[in-house]
Amino acid sequence: MHNKQQLIEHKLRQSFTADHVEVINESHQHNVPPGSESHFKVIIVASEFEQLPLVKRHQAVYSVLSSLMQEGIHALALHTFSRQEWQLENQRPSKSPPCLGGSAKES
Repeated sequence: MHNKQQLIEHKLRQSFTADHVEVINESHQHNVPPGSESHFKVIIVASEFEQLPLVKRHQAVYSVLSSLMQEGIHALALHTFSRQEWQLENQRPSKSPPCLGGSAKES
């Protein structure tokens, strides 16, 4: 049985010509039960992104992951790079934004 993190990585590797795919479960940084699989960071470097604007890249990733998005994924931080951008970024994407949702909202 694969966990969501493995399924996300598998689907991305199948769908893109990727030089780098990294899927990080960030659920533990949020107000969710231990062992949750609801918040992920995806870092993907793919040749398909060379001429695409950021919105189109994200749409492509969401299209690939659409079935998984309906299975309890609350947040997906996407870091999509072309090969050249990845080199300029020194292979260190920015941090994911903090989660503002969840059940621990202050009154």
